[in-house]
Amino acid sequence: MKCSLFICNMKLVFSFLFLFAMFSFTACKHKKNIPDVSNISVNLELKRFDVDFFKSDSNNIAASLDSLSVTYPMFLKDYLYNIQAFPPNQDSVLKYSRLFLTDKLYRAIKDTTLIVFDNKSLESIKADIEKSFKYVKYYFPNYTAPSTIYTFVGPLEGTGNAITYQRTTKGLAIGLQSYLGAGFSVYQNQYISQVYPFYKSRRFSKEYIVVNSVQNVIEDLYPARVSGKNLIQQMIELGKKMYLTDLFLPEVADSLKIGYTGRQLEGCFKNEKNIWGFFVENNLLFEKEPNTIATYLNDGPATPEISPESPGFIGQFVGWQIVKCWMEKHPKATVIDLLQTPEAKIFDEAKYKP
Repeated sequence: MKCSLFICNMKLVFSFLFLFAMFSFTACKHKKNIPDVSNISVNLELKRFDVDFFKSDSNNIAASLDSLSVTYPMFLKDYLYNIQAFPPNQDSVLKYSRLFLTDKLYRAIKDTTLIVFDNKSLESIKADIEKSFKYVKYYFPNYTAPSTIYTFVGPLEGTGNAITYQRTTKGLAIGLQSYLGAGFSVYQNQYISQVYPFYKSRRFSKEYIVVNSVQNVIEDLYPARVSGKNLIQQMIELGKKMYLTDLFLPEVADSLKIGYTGRQLEGCFKNEKNIWGFFVENNLLFEKEPNTIATYLNDGPATPEISPESPGFIGQFVGWQIVKCWMEKHPKATVIDLLQTPEAKIFDEAKYKP
């Protein structure tokens, strides 16, 4: 008889019983406490750089870029040198800008973005991002969030979502070429499907724009601190970021937040005990070898070491549950307390029992 989702065996079961008899673990119940942010003001400006850029005259690129530099004095530089990665000299910028503007593939992509992302659609996305930023401001009133959304069309193998830094302000850059729907034909061509296998390209839909935007803000707010940390510490570090995602997107489905299908996430919860047992039995929690850690924290189609059906970055899922467990046991702890508490302390105090 086949196991429900992940490979399980009697050896694991007995290991669980032994371990749980040794430690007084208690299960955690996770409750949502959504604050009222209706009185918090957030006003994002939406600028369609993608539309303005493709209006450029390919026969007079220099003049067109000069005009764009007036409307987009900071973002144009980010687009040309960071997103497009053009060599930083005028001749190269003019040459490669012309090539990109006249490329049939990217003109077709631009035409598709105008259909998928009409103004009404983008205004709705902007409203959702504004709402998420209200939660950011509620929990982190001193954090300066992006004030402008810039939509662009860039290289398919390049940036899909990023924060841009503009002197005293920040912008949120959204590459629409990365959100045209999992079935978009261009994502299926041989080259792009190698760069972005289906387990990645299935997330190339507009539903992920807000999630990816918020996760970029989280990275800006709380940069990764993984140097010298073992596997369980890095799991919990990622779990903290997922907990922030919960706070900033309280009404978004968990499957979208972690990037799993609904079935994958359901399978993780059903087999949470087995997943945790795998790490414990194989003495992986305090592993420091980078390649081993990457096996459980990197994106991928699966984590075959656990099961062919176990999704990628499974360690993030585990860390997320541990952090929720710790917060449940510390009802007076603020989100600042969470971020400032060492991961080893969270692990010890959570007494995680899936």
